[in-house]
This record gives sequence, structure tokens and C-alpha cells, in this order.
Amino acid sequence: MGRFVILVIDSCGAGALPDAAEYGDEGANTLGNMARRVGGLHLPTLESWGLGNLTEIAGCPPSGAPRASFGTMAELSRGKDTTTGHWEMVGVVLEKGFATFPHGFPPELMEEWLRLSGAPGYLGNKPASGTEIIEELGPQHLATGWPIVYTSADSVFQIAAHEQRVPLATLYKWCEAARTVGTKYGIARVIARPFIGEPGKFVRTYNRRDFSQPPPPGTVLDLLAQAGVQVVGVGKIPDIYDGRGIARSVHTEGNADGLRKTEELLGDLGPSLLFVNLVDTDMLYGHRRDPVGYARAMEEIDRALPGIASTLRSDDVLVITADHGNDPTFPGSDHTREQVPVLAYSPRRTHGSRLGVRESFADLGATVAEYFGVKAPRGRSFLAQVAA
Repeated sequence: MGRFVILVIDSCGAGALPDAAEYGDEGANTLGNMARRVGGLHLPTLESWGLGNLTEIAGCPPSGAPRASFGTMAELSRGKDTTTGHWEMVGVVLEKGFATFPHGFPPELMEEWLRLSGAPGYLGNKPASGTEIIEELGPQHLATGWPIVYTSADSVFQIAAHEQRVPLATLYKWCEAARTVGTKYGIARVIARPFIGEPGKFVRTYNRRDFSQPPPPGTVLDLLAQAGVQVVGVGKIPDIYDGRGIARSVHTEGNADGLRKTEELLGDLGPSLLFVNLVDTDMLYGHRRDPVGYARAMEEIDRALPGIASTLRSDDVLVITADHGNDPTFPGSDHTREQVPVLAYSPRRTHGSRLGVRESFADLGATVAEYFGVKAPRGRSFLAQVAA
């Protein structure tokens, strides 16, 4: 038994799912549309691993002999958010999506949250882009100390506060209260959105924290923990699963830091699942509709992959995937309903194989489970096609 590495490039979709029109996302393709908008990507490692075999990507053509096994995964769950995508990866398929609040949160929810949290009041309470609502309400927040509350097309309660006006411990306490209240309203996740700076120059920080509802018991992560397999969560992974099944948590401050820590961890990590989320593609570029920044982030990841691959041992497996789409060329600032890439690299193989279109993200969890000798709750493993 070696190490299994999952590297989630947050929001890196590879083309609209058949039901994308139901979400207003027909024609979305994060990789394809972003690459076309910027005039092409330079991704030599990902190209050689077969990324261009998944969808048309300007500057990243299909490989005739991909080094990694390649395919895509469809999402069975209803939704297109971080929690839904990551939960499905470990065997939880949601037949009914989490609640969303396109007109803001109801008064009774907000009143209950104020009572429980002790917050002095709130500003906002509407769907909004995080950067835009901070610019809009930041000055009033600085004057009053009232937190900025907002949501999106996802099931998320977001609370923004200036770090010099509201201590981080207070912001996190408000978020804990929102998660408690949100349980009865079907809210998947609460996000603390601290920021710094002055009006016109506000900047969100990496002191962000996610407060997710706990997944139901019996996920692949639970099964691994019961079998004595160490799970190391890097970035926001521990938050997404509310710590369930996670033996070790590693905080990161952006993709460069996450990539560096991934390589460092692999230097001496024993048999384990190393589960990494690279958030910048989603947080900084997808939601802000910045295809140039998104392209730059993809190229940063590509440059880091040879170093990470060099630390792998012969029986290790590295899978690159995503949790949803966030097409930076699309209108609005929300996620997009897309299939996601699967590139599975194994040092012991000289060439990859075609994985096709997997019917569920749960196939990844089933593959991890088989690798460590446990039985997944659902999904079809593709381990034999990537590690034999």
C-alpha cells in the first residue's frame, strides 16, 4: 500500500453536463472557453498527461500517447457547489440539492442567527459577488461593525468582516452560529470571508474558513479512518467534510503554497490518502470572471506537477480532478454545471488508458477505496485501468 493523491483544481470544469440548461449553464466549458478567450494555454505537462483529450483546449491539443489515464466524471447529485461535488467524490450522492436563497435569507432565519451569534446586526443579505458587496458595504461595515451577509446561486451563507474591525475569533463564532441555524434550513456551508484594506482597496485574505454541515456517516473517508488509513487534508478539504475522517489538516494560503506543501508532504509521507484542494482558480478567477488570471493559475499548476510527480513512489497514484465548473467567460459570478476532468498518473505505467465518461464523481472514491482495500458505499472503481 502506497500513497493516493487527489489534487482538486477547484472549479476546473471540462464541458457542460447534459442537464446544464436546467441550471442556466448550457454551453459552459471552463477549460475550453477560458483557453479560447486568452488565445491558448501553455500546459506541457497536463498536455502530455491527456488534458487536451477531454475537451477542445486552445494551445493544449490531444496527445496521441498520454502519459496518464484520462477521462471525465459526470455529477449525479443535484447542484453545482463545492460541498455537493466533494461529497459525491466520497460516495454521497444527493438526490435533492441543498437549499438556495435567490432572494436572500428569510427574516426568521436572520433573527435566529442574530440571537444565537450575538452579532450587533447585519448588512446586505442578498445574492452577490463577494468582492463587489465588500466594495459596496465595506465603508458602512467599518463604521458600524455589522457583518456583511450574502449568498450566491449555491447553498452558502457568507459572512464578510474586516480583520481590523472584527477579530477573526468573533467572525468564526458568528459563522459557527450560522451553521447551527442553517442546519434546519438546509444550508450546506457557511464561509467566513475576512478582508483587509481601505475603501476602494479592499482585499480578501486567506484566513477564510468554511463551516460545512457534516456529511452523512459511511463515506469513503470514514471507512479509511476505520481501517487505519491516514487521510491528510490540505487547503479547505478538512472544512468541506467538517473534519470527518481527516487525521491531519494542513492550512494553505493560495495555490502556490498548496502545491509547495503537497510536494513537501510527499517527501516523507507514509501510506495515506493526500487530499488537496487548490482554491485560487475558483475563488480568485472563476467567480471574478477573470479568464487571464485563470489561465495563469493553470500554468502555475502545470509548472509544479513535474516536481510533485518526482516525489511519487512506484505504487503511488495521483489523480487530478475538479469539483464543479466556474466558466470565467460566462455571465454572472456563479459556478457552472459541468463534467470534471480525471487524469490519473502512476509512476509504474509508461502510458495511460482511456477512462471514458464516468457516471458519477463517486467513481473516484470507489477507486480510492479499492486502492486501500475497503469497500466503497457506491461508484465503480477504475483502479485496474490506472495502477495495474
